[in-house]
Amino acid sequence: MSIETTPSSAPDPDWERLVAGYLNAPGEAPVEKPATSVDLMGDTPLTPAWTKTRTGWKSRAEVGRVNTVRGFRKWLRRQATEHGHASQIGRGIWRVALWVQGTEGAQVTAARHEVQQTQKDYKAAKWAHDRRLMPGKEKEKRRREMEGAFADSASAMSKYRSAQRDARMRRAVRGVAALAPIAGVEGVGLQLLGAPGGLAATAATLATFALIGRRTTAGELYTDRDAKIGDGDRMTDDMVNRVYRSAKVIGSEDVVKLLSPCTLTADGSAWEVRLELPDGIPASKALGATPQLANGFGVSVQQVSQAKGEREDWLTLRVTLKVPFTGKPKRGPLLTVETVNLWEPVPTAVSERGDVMAVEWFEKTALYGGEPGSGKSAAANNPLLSAAMDVTADLYLADGKGGFDLSPFEEIAQMIDTDGDPEKLLAILRHVWEEVLPELKQTVKDHRVRKFSEALAAQDERVRFTILFIDEWASYMAAASQEQQKELDRLLRLITQQGRAYAMIVIAATQKPDSNAVPTGIRDILSTRWAGRCMTPEASDTILGKGRASAGYNAQRILKSQRGVGYLQTGETSEPVLTQSYFYTDEEVEVILRRAYELRKAAGVLPVAVEPEVTILDHLIKAATATGQGNVSRAEAFDYLATVDAEFVQGDGETDAAYATRAGTAIKARLDAMGVDVPVATMQRGAQRPRGWRLDDLTAANSNIR
Repeated sequence: MSIETTPSSAPDPDWERLVAGYLNAPGEAPVEKPATSVDLMGDTPLTPAWTKTRTGWKSRAEVGRVNTVRGFRKWLRRQATEHGHASQIGRGIWRVALWVQGTEGAQVTAARHEVQQTQKDYKAAKWAHDRRLMPGKEKEKRRREMEGAFADSASAMSKYRSAQRDARMRRAVRGVAALAPIAGVEGVGLQLLGAPGGLAATAATLATFALIGRRTTAGELYTDRDAKIGDGDRMTDDMVNRVYRSAKVIGSEDVVKLLSPCTLTADGSAWEVRLELPDGIPASKALGATPQLANGFGVSVQQVSQAKGEREDWLTLRVTLKVPFTGKPKRGPLLTVETVNLWEPVPTAVSERGDVMAVEWFEKTALYGGEPGSGKSAAANNPLLSAAMDVTADLYLADGKGGFDLSPFEEIAQMIDTDGDPEKLLAILRHVWEEVLPELKQTVKDHRVRKFSEALAAQDERVRFTILFIDEWASYMAAASQEQQKELDRLLRLITQQGRAYAMIVIAATQKPDSNAVPTGIRDILSTRWAGRCMTPEASDTILGKGRASAGYNAQRILKSQRGVGYLQTGETSEPVLTQSYFYTDEEVEVILRRAYELRKAAGVLPVAVEPEVTILDHLIKAATATGQGNVSRAEAFDYLATVDAEFVQGDGETDAAYATRAGTAIKARLDAMGVDVPVATMQRGAQRPRGWRLDDLTAANSNIR
């Protein structure tokens, strides 16, 4: 593979960024480019700077140890095949022996056959000559034939012996040529180093025989064409091209161009390479062939990830050495920060490369989806907890499951429903639409601006974030009447469409966000998407968008052991990114929300507690309960009411009779205003029989109006 450098007179920004990526470890600040020109292919090769540190050497040593063990195991498996070194040495000795034997044996055999044939002819001629009853002339003829056959036999024997002598001489010369180096090496080794030298010479001789016998009888050589990362092999250019060809991404004659070398990441957890696809092959074809690529690399489909580059033909291929995100999730940053500013990107997850995935929430809405147990609630907790740590954010929360996920937010939420009551959700949406949003719109008009901004927030404290979070919208719709369903749909649609410019963030979470769970008109305008594990590719597409699963972003492939893992797609990333959300335990959530409560208390932005109205009937019940007798007289009721209501305080100069009449009339008027008629009963107070109210009558009247 060749790497072209860009002339200094015409620098290439992409090349500079690529070089910077290889000179720095992940997460480190870029190294300043030296003022002098540097030959990148000369004295300073593309070696990451971290490799020269103590951590780098330790990581490289560990990688070397693992690769050595894997290489030895692979060597052992190879020995049982015809490519094993024992087989190679045997073939080498046999081939050397055949060379020493030579082809003279064929000439000796031919000469022997000729001798045998002439001897047979001589015996036949002699037998014919030795017959006695034969005319003289015929006898003479047979004698001449016998003598000729004898001469031919003698000549053939001479040729045979000459061929034997020539074969022995040639074999001896070749034998000396074959054995002399072996003997010489052995002698020199023994002379210089003794027994170790002899062993070394023997090893060299065997290595030579193995080299001679490297090619099998069929002419095949050992090759690592089937090398796989899953077997411990290193990623190479040939491997990448072989796998992409076998996956039918490129043709059998096509070649992918590597924009960077195949390198092991700094932490030794994955192989990475940037590549360019041949002309006419879109990136979507490669993205959709992830299972086939995983098969070629010998790993699980979860270990292969591809990301589109700046161009349609650029890809970044990453193959991890083990299934990612199967360990403990990373510690969330909210445990250590003092405050959060929602005007800035908020860290919510980490990618496979360990990069922090930060999401901008201004002018954004979000949809979280995934089957039960996929970590959807934990993922959605990240923006909620971040908003809780920003004192300029007002929370309006609703849980259609009627669970306890949102209960810890009750003290800081402006309005909250944890019962899954459609009427309560309707009250929340009406309040946001009729009171909150008009006030935010008026703020924009007062400043004559188009939308909210951080600069405007510094000028006017009325500029605040509004977080509307609804979990399991389908549950609300299932429990609501038809009229309530229409009103809920109308209000949520209006708030979602009009609230973006006024820092209103709508977040919906559901198990399967189809048209029944989240209305299509609302789901389509929710910009940020998070797809946890799904049962089908269609469910994954429902969250991320049609065609994403076939393009390689299929949440069905997420394993159950990968809790909190999902594809995150934001307005900042054109393609979904596989991430693992930060996870906070119940205890950590309490710690964060306790700090959020103190921050809001210090800023004076805690929700105003609405005290329930205490009616005259409540006062009478408390007075009757305080007597411990199951009833209360008028005088006892007047004394109690005088301590909680100034209207029942006896005025100066007011007679007892006048006071009793006025107080009794006031009680009757208030009860009538409530639509309650409590009978005035006579009760026993020692020797007296005063008039008053019984506790049973008061309690019954109270239960009728509640």
